[in-house]
Amino acid sequence: MPTYVPTTTQQQEEMLSSIGAASIDELLAAIPDSVRLRRLLDLPPALSEPALKKYLTKLAAKNIHLEQMVSFLGAGTYERYVPSVVRHLALRSEFYTSYTPYQPEVSQGMLQAIFEFQTMVCQISGMDTANASLYDGSTAVVEAALLAYNYTGRDEILVARSVDPQYRQTLATYAWTRGFTLREIPAPSGAVDPSELKSYLSDATAAVIIQQPNFFGNLEDMSSLEQVIHDNSSLFVSVVTEPASLGVIAPPGEYNADIFAAEGMSFGAPTSYGGPSVGLFAVKNDLLKRMPGRLTGETVDDRGQRGFVLTLQTREQHIRRERATSNICTNQALIALFATIYLSALGKQGFAELGSQCAQRAHYAFDRITAIPGFQPIFDRPFFDEFAVSCPKPAAQILARARQHGIGVGYDLSKTYPEYPDGLLITVTEARTRDDIDALVAELSEVAQ
Repeated sequence: MPTYVPTTTQQQEEMLSSIGAASIDELLAAIPDSVRLRRLLDLPPALSEPALKKYLTKLAAKNIHLEQMVSFLGAGTYERYVPSVVRHLALRSEFYTSYTPYQPEVSQGMLQAIFEFQTMVCQISGMDTANASLYDGSTAVVEAALLAYNYTGRDEILVARSVDPQYRQTLATYAWTRGFTLREIPAPSGAVDPSELKSYLSDATAAVIIQQPNFFGNLEDMSSLEQVIHDNSSLFVSVVTEPASLGVIAPPGEYNADIFAAEGMSFGAPTSYGGPSVGLFAVKNDLLKRMPGRLTGETVDDRGQRGFVLTLQTREQHIRRERATSNICTNQALIALFATIYLSALGKQGFAELGSQCAQRAHYAFDRITAIPGFQPIFDRPFFDEFAVSCPKPAAQILARARQHGIGVGYDLSKTYPEYPDGLLITVTEARTRDDIDALVAELSEVAQ
């Protein structure tokens, strides 16, 4: 059975006639001429369907996926072992085809799943209230900045240079369009110095954004930073791109963060090509009514039975956007469902074991790699499951060589941090075995020789 059947010219004419349009051009008349492409697309000649399928299959074969390569690449996207129950349940048709749960009387299953997701986000983050999810980690960070900007009436956001570079780029885009000032806090030692942070704070600072563990994998001194930030009456935003760390290190609620923004893709969703993702977002109760996106609440129906509804969402987020606290009025329900089933399958003890396994394997790899001549740790700081090393050769050369041997060594830090021209960020999750790590060590040892 074909997967796509195009309409014929006659069918197109019949559809146009039924809506009173003489041609496709007349149908699209509302589109300004200035933005129309007045030439043919630069494409090769058309192929038959069998020839096109053969060409695309050959093209796709050039990509390397995680079943073909042992990967130590992280930098915000993490390979996890995902129990088979996650996809088995999440891809059932009643979940997979569901859309927006505006009508609670026909959406109780999805609303309950979202409610459980919110509950689990609060449990792992230590925060008071979580929403139904956002698009991804970067939009969660942006929404945290906008919340602080609107709530405090201040127009400056400070973000640590140790925060994911893509998140900082997204913040810069929104700062330009929304009118707040974005300033970066340096982290020359691989983390923000609390005493130096004081010199960057001012009466205009609405919030300070710190990542834990940060982009280099290092652990920030969040308790000391919190005190400095709150002494300035600014909001403290804690960003987490590797949420498995929350099983073994202090959660944001424990060090008194005001807003928690995180990337949850590694909780049950495939890495694919970097998405789809799911943004985790939680706040203290003081900020509850300022929270963006959807919130599912628990209620009781007229028969006294437990039920679920969307609650505390302003109508402006749907129809009066210029007055909205946020323009995000949806959620990543399917990927949030992946995360909910994944965390349920792990349980409290399993979640802690996940973090422990990641940390132990990463530290084993760190000890082995830094014992190789020419590979030195860039930072002298505690880390979770990512660490940065300087290499005896440019990281790009090492990555290219290892890729030929079926190993994805890590992330080339020079791409986004030119101050580390030979820097390599290596990630070791629970998906990597001792044999995998030993193969990496052997590859890097050959490079050193």
